[in-house]
Parts: sequence; structure tokens; C-alpha cells
Amino acid sequence: MLSSDELKRYHRHIILPGFGLEAQKKLKEARILVVGAGGLGCPILQYLAAAGIGKIGIIDGDRVEESNLQRQVLFNVDDIGKNKARCAAEKLKLQNPFVELEHFEFMLHKENALNIISKYDLVIDGCDN
Repeated sequence: MLSSDELKRYHRHIILPGFGLEAQKKLKEARILVVGAGGLGCPILQYLAAAGIGKIGIIDGDRVEESNLQRQVLFNVDDIGKNKARCAAEKLKLQNPFVELEHFEFMLHKENALNIISKYDLVIDGCDN
């Protein structure tokens, strides 16, 4: 069920022909993991949060560097030195408080991948390597 505040927020989605309330409810039920919160991951994360995805996981072990700022649009100079996954989660929560955010401050690798990925419906590769 969507709250009255969520109905207001997602009104433009809900009134789209062929989309509607049921589709917005499905977005709220979706669980998506984004691997990488860099140049690819940042805009992906922003759009997922804006759309109302119910649970977004963010995994990235890197820290924000000054050289990231021209392409990693979630971050600013105050974020330099902070973990990207944690920082992205904090910013996205401000963008949409209705989204559940989980962050992992390490890289995805074969020893942890199945345990983490199994919690999500979809994994988006936002890595640059």
C-alpha cells in the first residue's frame, strides 16, 4: 500500500497510461542491488530512488576523491574521503525518504557475492572495471 505522501510523490507515474497504481506498487516491492557508486552507479541510484524502488542496495568499497566529482554526480567536496556506498545512501535518503537503503562498504567478490545478491530481485552492474 502507498501512503498519501507517496501517492503525491509518484502522481506523475500513476497517471501515465499503461502504468498506474499497480505498477507503482510493484516498484515499491522491488529490491535492486547496484554494484558500484561511481560514474555509472550514481545516476542509476538517483533514478531508482526517484522512481520509488522499495529497497536499494549499494555496494562500493571506494572512497570519494576530488577527481570523482566531475562525473559522480551524487557527491560534492564535503564528501571527499567518505565511503561512496555510505555517502550515496545518505544522499538518496534525502532525495526519497520512502526508499529503504542498505549499503555495503566493501567490494563485491566471489566470497560474499551469493550472500548479498540473494537478497535482491535484480543486480545492476555499475562498475567501471
